[in-house]
Amino acid sequence: QVQLVESGGGLVQAGGSLRLSCAASGRFFSNYHMGWFRRAPGKEREFVAAITWSGGRTYYADSVKGRFTISRDNAKNTVLLQMNSLKPEDTAVYYCAAKYNSGSYYYNEPMKYDFWGQGTQVTVSS
Repeated sequence: QVQLVESGGGLVQAGGSLRLSCAASGRFFSNYHMGWFRRAPGKEREFVAAITWSGGRTYYADSVKGRFTISRDNAKNTVLLQMNSLKPEDTAVYYCAAKYNSGSYYYNEPMKYDFWGQGTQVTVSS
């Protein structure tokens, strides 16, 4: 069992930055691939970024590529999402998710993830 707690959300002006953090409890955090997803009001949950268990590979949605950076620290059981050059369309609730490292990693498919956090609100004003 893995429990995930996101933090770092808030209100920021367009062009600003935020850093989201996801703290994981439980053992063997390094056995899990990690992803960030978001859900804007009235929209479906969408993939934002993902990182493999070792940190060796990262993946990004086209809409955030070049602006967001995902990273992890397995010693601290933490995954980060650095968000720069924020836009109003980035406004959403951001969720981190964990997928056990077994078989193929469909990083952008939320149904493939095993555990989810409660989410943190990010609001970008224009």
